Amino acid sequence: MSKLWAIAVITYKEGIRNRALYGISILAVLLLAANQLICSMILRDVGKVSVDLSLSAVAFAGLLVVLFVGINLMAKDLDRKTIYMVLSRPVSRAQYLVGKFIGLALIICVSMSLLGACAAASIFLTKLNYPNFFDRFAWSGIFTSMVFSTLMLLLLAALSFLFASFASNSFVTLVLTIATYLIGQVTGDVKALVEAPAVVGIQVSAITTALVKTAYYAFPNLALFDLKIQAAHGLPVTGSYILWTVCYWCFYLVMALTLATLIFRKREFP
Repeated sequence: MSKLWAIAVITYKEGIRNRALYGISILAVLLLAANQLICSMILRDVGKVSVDLSLSAVAFAGLLVVLFVGINLMAKDLDRKTIYMVLSRPVSRAQYLVGKFIGLALIICVSMSLLGACAAASIFLTKLNYPNFFDRFAWSGIFTSMVFSTLMLLLLAALSFLFASFASNSFVTLVLTIATYLIGQVTGDVKALVEAPAVVGIQVSAITTALVKTAYYAFPNLALFDLKIQAAHGLPVTGSYILWTVCYWCFYLVMALTLATLIFRKREFP
């Protein structure tokens, strides 16, 4: 356990020194500041727009952290051959991989906490200026949405480690991670569409239906973790939904890290 924690701390320190992280943070703060300007211009459904924009800015910034900071943490060791220095010590490949993931998870959680605080401040200021538009507003919905966005980013980070365990370079890992994110956001809607084609008046072949269903079960349904609409409209999230989604998250997370560990153990480095 001490070896895992040592690798995680080193990874965390390396990640927070990444210049891209500061750029992403500045971009997120600018987007949250723009929330005030946009709300002052529309003067309609200000509460819903403010919450949706704030949560979207945080989710987008968190996604950039995974894509441009998280992926590079492991890619640097592979590209610079520094992984040999780590593996030459009494550290197994599984410990190295899991330790790296824990370090990235710390970066994601800290980043999302800080960005979430900025989002809460932005929403609070908007609520002070336009209190009449926040009749169905609840801070619990904001918190739940932030937690689920963090869970989604952690799952995406685990999948990026799975791709990095066999990819030849960081660019391939980046492309696969982005593709997984995009597929995971729409696979549920597409599956519902092909299963009821008569509703929209289209014809769907059996092959297309089979491919969509395969993608639905092979890729995680990341849309389950998007609760921005519920938070913006003050809609409650049931306990059963939270429990089922967390179990779903645990299953895919453990599966992704297990596969990544198994593949990484067999990988030969040049």
